[in-house]
Amino acid sequence: MRLFLEPGLGSSFSELLGRCEPGLLPRFAVEGAEGAAHPAGPPPGADAPHGTTILALQYRDGVVIAGDRQATEGYQVAHRRIEKVYKADDHSAIAIAGAAGPCLEMAKLYQTELAHYEKLEGVVLSLEGKANKLAQMIRMNLPAALQGLVVIPIFVGYDLRGDGGKIFKYDVTGGRYEEIDFYATGSGGKDARATLKRIFRPGFDEAEALRAAAEALVDAAEEDVGTAGPDFVRGIFPTVKLVRRDGIADVPDARVREVCQQVVEARRRAA
Repeated sequence: MRLFLEPGLGSSFSELLGRCEPGLLPRFAVEGAEGAAHPAGPPPGADAPHGTTILALQYRDGVVIAGDRQATEGYQVAHRRIEKVYKADDHSAIAIAGAAGPCLEMAKLYQTELAHYEKLEGVVLSLEGKANKLAQMIRMNLPAALQGLVVIPIFVGYDLRGDGGKIFKYDVTGGRYEEIDFYATGSGGKDARATLKRIFRPGFDEAEALRAAAEALVDAAEEDVGTAGPDFVRGIFPTVKLVRRDGIADVPDARVREVCQQVVEARRRAA
């Protein structure tokens, strides 16, 4: 009850917890991170599971956002089915790359932040406001990032006021930058961006956009050991969401499998 009786609370859920119940606030920063010298040896985040390649691209009806499903821990696979793409609210989504624990924590807290703002203020935060809020949360993680627990997301949304899909990228300090057309990051991000740069065309329809996303993730998996390609044996395929004016749509695994199969078959024929 104390949370609701405290006077002068703002619309930020993180600030609310920080003032009223700081013990409930997720600890992005590792103990002793601020001002502490690094001990000899690897940083604390060196052996933490890390998520890898995520991407987003614009298409005719909005934005496609996708990510592979593998998390690595050093030279071994930590998880094969990790989720890296999350619905943030009805018209925006976030994909995460970096240290898995802080990434998942940030994605969940960000969902709560947006819901808290909407319930408290009675209106939905603007797309620019959502992008700025995520930048603030990344800055909160900077002490931990300096010790290896890096969180680098991609944020996408459909701007109902501007009538179109938008893509935002971030740096480790919380710097926020809008990208036109497409973007990819993570350990295989460079390879995925190279593919998207080669095949992207403005005005893609949905099928073309899904094919481009699959091509980019397959290329990233071929060049980057930390990125998983489609696994037809285990039935593990990239997570893909569509962000449109009418909301967020999950692309079913069956359709993602079909698109990935088309990409693999086309390469087999061309080999």
